[in-house]
Amino acid sequence: MSFVVTGLPSEPFQHLFGLSDEALAGLGVVRKTVDAPVGFPCRITLEDAPVGETVLLLNYEHQPAETPYRSRHAIFVREGRHESARYVDEAPPALAARRYISLRAFDGQGNIVGSDVAPGTDLPPAIEKLLALPDTAYIHAHNAGHGCYAARIDRA
Repeated sequence: MSFVVTGLPSEPFQHLFGLSDEALAGLGVVRKTVDAPVGFPCRITLEDAPVGETVLLLNYEHQPAETPYRSRHAIFVREGRHESARYVDEAPPALAARRYISLRAFDGQGNIVGSDVAPGTDLPPAIEKLLALPDTAYIHAHNAGHGCYAARIDRA
């Protein structure tokens, strides 16, 4: 079954870019300078941000449904305007790179109907299995270790 993995749009974060560290702290946001090639996965580009670039660490509500599964968690976004990533039938670099990914399938009302955990290198079969469930409307991917929201997955 064909699928598409999409990153977040950058527009909701634009007001944060360029703010002072003090102003960001007042909003519960932390600016970090990337100091390792893996470990700062941008939720817009779905790539690990390059060393030397700045990212913002913030809390993001990725599951706003009024159900017991409503959820928010920490994410990184690269500062500046970046194109929202779109990958068809493949795992984006930030999901495939040395990470285990937790997949959570949701129905149209925002209730979990299935889940799986897989190494990032083996995501397509796990995604296809969850999309084959008749009640699956979409899937959320999370880093299995820290639990951070990673991306949304839909049928292509």
